Amino acid sequence: MRSLAVSLLSALLLAGCGLLPDQADETAGWSPSKIYSEAKSSMSDGAYDKAIKYFERLEARYPYGRYAQQAQLETAYAYYRQGEAASAIAACDRFIRLQPNHPNVDYAYYLKGLANFNEDLGILGYVSNQDLTERDPKAARESFDAFRDLVTRFPDSKYAPDARDRMNYLVNALASHQVHVANYYMRRGAYVAAANRAQSAIKNYPDAPANEAALAIMVKSYDALGMTDLRDDAERVMRKNFPNSDYYSKGKDYGRNVPWWQLW
Repeated sequence: MRSLAVSLLSALLLAGCGLLPDQADETAGWSPSKIYSEAKSSMSDGAYDKAIKYFERLEARYPYGRYAQQAQLETAYAYYRQGEAASAIAACDRFIRLQPNHPNVDYAYYLKGLANFNEDLGILGYVSNQDLTERDPKAARESFDAFRDLVTRFPDSKYAPDARDRMNYLVNALASHQVHVANYYMRRGAYVAAANRAQSAIKNYPDAPANEAALAIMVKSYDALGMTDLRDDAERVMRKNFPNSDYYSKGKDYGRNVPWWQLW
């Protein structure tokens, strides 16, 4: 009987605890403007974890007010500043889905592009020694897509000019990745794969500066394969688009003139 009484008393105490207010929630009783103000203050201080906590409580407690909508966007920005790209992108997607007509939805597209852009540093960030052929350009493609959505949907947005500049960078970055992989195949004698990857770069990114190298790889690959017609076609295109290419001067071998593409 004694153990039963103790058990019942413990159960009652535990149940009673659930009826007490959450002493740890300092925001209990705060107005939405108060919570938002404290969240913004935390953001200014660089306390992004704290700001995110406030924004999330604001949205949970007052889900239909104007502060809740802004809190969704601010949460995405806080994650971005904290370096949590995946969370920032998810928050941007959520805002775009829930608030497609919000006056600041253009910023959500821009922030999503930035988060992906910085996640991979445009795939040409040399802070890492990792071989570009081992890197996945997925983040760069998704960054480009987000910026493209922004400039297509909101061409007059104040974020559109920077988005266009970043798109230009990303186009060459993605083309450079393709060319780097093509060159990787070239060095290993996989000439068909090299030619196909270089051709893909030219087809998908026709205005990228990296296509000079792509055409050179095509010429060399077709020559190595004995496909002289395709080699000559690729060279004609290259000379038309890059008449002063440095590649043409690399065919001199100790005074012996050879076609520029025969570097082996």
